[in-house]
Amino acid sequence: MELAECRVGWGITGSFCTFAKMLEELKKLVDTGAVVTPVFSFNAQSINSRFGDAGEFIRRIENITTKPGMKSIEQAEAVGPGKLFDIMVIAPCTGNTLAKLCNGIVDSPVLMAAKAHLRNEKPLLISVSTNDALGMNFKNIGCLMNMKNIYFVPFGQDDYIAKPNSMIADITKLSDALVTALEGKQLQPVILGA
Repeated sequence: MELAECRVGWGITGSFCTFAKMLEELKKLVDTGAVVTPVFSFNAQSINSRFGDAGEFIRRIENITTKPGMKSIEQAEAVGPGKLFDIMVIAPCTGNTLAKLCNGIVDSPVLMAAKAHLRNEKPLLISVSTNDALGMNFKNIGCLMNMKNIYFVPFGQDDYIAKPNSMIADITKLSDALVTALEGKQLQPVILGA
């Protein structure tokens, strides 16, 4: 499937340590001709961390996509009735966002966009990045894997010795997972070995 002209919503949540790698994949996707609209969680747009300044990060994303990001729940609500995206990606997707998505909690622009997008029965692709994937969020990942139109970028443990519950998506597989999700399939294997 060609990604040129594909309308992609890209939700960004606060897994700050993954931002640099995520930017590389975002650039690659835009270079295919995909039309990408960023959607920022409140944390992604407001928290300065050791990984960078939030305002500068937003400017970089908007420069890559050449589109202003959605930064409010009100803006993101338009995703559903406007049928704005062919697919939505949440990359990175924190454990907090996973849990709220699983339980239907909509308290950020990313979650509102995802809910609004799913109502159109279009694919949602999740790029997991959480320190508690094999802990408190294990049940939420399992629940989401069983939901219609939700797909995952393949993921695995990133440091099974120091952080045995932590899992992170292999962001380099995002484009392949995106194409597969648009075909209504999950890219396999979804759980990667060490």
